[in-house]
Amino acid sequence: MDSPVNSAGGHRDSPVDPEKTNVAAPLQREVEYTHTSNFAAVLEQLGVSLLVSTYQAGKLISIGTHQGQLAFAFHNFEQVMGVAVAPDRLAVGTRRQIYFLNSAQDLAPRIEPSGTYDSCWLSRMSFITGSIHVHDLAWGSDGLWVVNTLFSSLCTLSNQYNFVPRWQPPFISQLVDQDRCHLNGLAMESGQPRFVTVLGQTDQPAGWRDNKVSGGAILEVPSGRVVSRELCMPHSPRVHDGQLFVLNSGRGELVWIDRRCGQSRSIAQLPGYTRGLAFAGGLAFIGLSRIRETNIFGGLPIGQHAEELKCGVGVIDIATGRTVATLQFRSGVEEIFAVEVISGSRNPKAVWALAGR
Repeated sequence: MDSPVNSAGGHRDSPVDPEKTNVAAPLQREVEYTHTSNFAAVLEQLGVSLLVSTYQAGKLISIGTHQGQLAFAFHNFEQVMGVAVAPDRLAVGTRRQIYFLNSAQDLAPRIEPSGTYDSCWLSRMSFITGSIHVHDLAWGSDGLWVVNTLFSSLCTLSNQYNFVPRWQPPFISQLVDQDRCHLNGLAMESGQPRFVTVLGQTDQPAGWRDNKVSGGAILEVPSGRVVSRELCMPHSPRVHDGQLFVLNSGRGELVWIDRRCGQSRSIAQLPGYTRGLAFAGGLAFIGLSRIRETNIFGGLPIGQHAEELKCGVGVIDIATGRTVATLQFRSGVEEIFAVEVISGSRNPKAVWALAGR
């Protein structure tokens, strides 16, 4: 993560620009971050900004640019996990609720400091799911799809119920709150769920914990066909330009998967537990986390180099596997779940309350 990278201008940059080290405030905890000096240029060149969730710190972090520099905003959500982005709305999954924020572009100029933000996401309502261990969220033709990890299912929402189960892996025999396979990731295609990741193909309560190193798999939806197996705690499957990608988290990899035969190819190795994946302009934005020595993360291959692991965002050229830019949280944030791209927004801001005109 600290290797030199090429800037947008083509010259050789130092790995970390000392002038780009900052402390974000005000927060309940101090968040220190550093980044390669071209990170802002990458976002500006693509015309995008980022949303990053961290359940450990309880923050939804928006990362944009202002006057050529990175700009950060921190928003408090309890145990925030999955984030789904649409042109006019956001969904944010938390411990017991899913929050919905609507685009309010006309209000952005009114947010202080004036002229800083070019888009605004206004909190409008929340939906109570109860504690279902929400993981990935994704907008589709049927509205919002929810990865309900505790009940090993894909769900949608209804005004009558906390959730409506729509699909379960074929090896799951019951709809019960036992986190049997740790269904965690969802890839959409043509508005419908297409692939999911599980940490184990098991029908026993918390059975996925017994084989974390090689029990992970990608399943096709709705058939349930196993597309790829023997993965190490996979997360964040995504279909990009018709190609299937996944994060082989326990090995710190970005992996391409042949969706027909399951053949895989490692595109890049990163210094962290990879989780959270989004694409823009031939680049992959990948969340990196440090790992805790617990019964969940203990024994993973990346744990052999635990002292070298980083928390942040790595930017990878998917054609070459080259690291283009990096952002590292040095304190205050240890784990990342979701990374999402907001297209056409230079510097977004989420707000809890703002009156209309």
